[in-house]
Amino acid sequence: MDKPGLFDQQNTLGLYLRDPDHCAPPAGMDVARAQVYRDLIFSNLSLLLSGTFPVLIKILGDERWRSLVRIFLRDCRARTPKFGEIAQEFVEFLASEPSALGEGVWPPFMVELAHYEWVEMALQQSEAEPLPPSDVALILARPLLVSPLAWPLAYAWPVQLVGPDHQPEAPPVQPTLLLVRRAEDWSVKFSELSPLAWRLLQRIEAFPELDGQAQLEGLAVEAGAVGSPEFMASGTALLRQMHGEGVIGFA
Repeated sequence: MDKPGLFDQQNTLGLYLRDPDHCAPPAGMDVARAQVYRDLIFSNLSLLLSGTFPVLIKILGDERWRSLVRIFLRDCRARTPKFGEIAQEFVEFLASEPSALGEGVWPPFMVELAHYEWVEMALQQSEAEPLPPSDVALILARPLLVSPLAWPLAYAWPVQLVGPDHQPEAPPVQPTLLLVRRAEDWSVKFSELSPLAWRLLQRIEAFPELDGQAQLEGLAVEAGAVGSPEFMASGTALLRQMHGEGVIGFA
C-alpha cells in the first residue's frame, strides 16, 4: 500500500479512537478489533488521570467523569509525550476550553478543584531543588527568594473544603489563599495564608532585589501600618517562620 493510503488509514483510526461516537473505524478494519483499541485507549487514559483527581471523581460520579475524559481525549492535542505530565494537560484543558465543556452541567468550582488536586502530584514530581541552608539572623538584611518547592496560590473557591458533602454554588466574598510546599521528607503540606502573608510572598516574588526589611516596610505601606513596631515585629516573626519551613531563603 502506498504511503498516502497508510497515512489516511492511520488518521482515520486516530479520529475513531478519539471520538468513536462520531467517527467510524478505517474501512476494512475488523470492527471488534477496532473496539478493543478504542476501549484500551480510553481505559488507560481514565486510569492515568483518576489517581490525581479523587475528590473530583467522587463529586462527578462515574458517568460524568467518563464523559469528561471523553471530551478531553477527543478535543485536547497534548504537547507532552510523558505520562506524568498528562494530568497537567488535563487541568490546562479544563481552564482553557470552556466551549468544549459546554456539553454537560459541571460544578462551577471544577477547574479550581482540579488544579488544587493536581498541585500535590506536581510538587511531588518536581525536579526543583530546595533552597540552600542560610542564617535566619540575616533575614532582614538579605534579598529574599521564595523556594521553587513552595507555591502560594489564590482560588475563588474554598477548594480545600470542597467534597461530595460540600459543594458550594457560589464563591465566598473572600478568596482562598493557600501555601502548598514540599517538605524535606517529600510530603506535600497545605496551609492557609492570611492576606498579608500571601501578599508578602507575592512581593518577594515580584521584587527579588529587596531585602527582608524593605519587604516588610513596603508591606506596611500597603497595609496602612507605616511606623508600627508591632507590624514590623509580627512581620519579622512571619519571615523567620517561613525561613524555618524552607518557604523562603536568600537570593
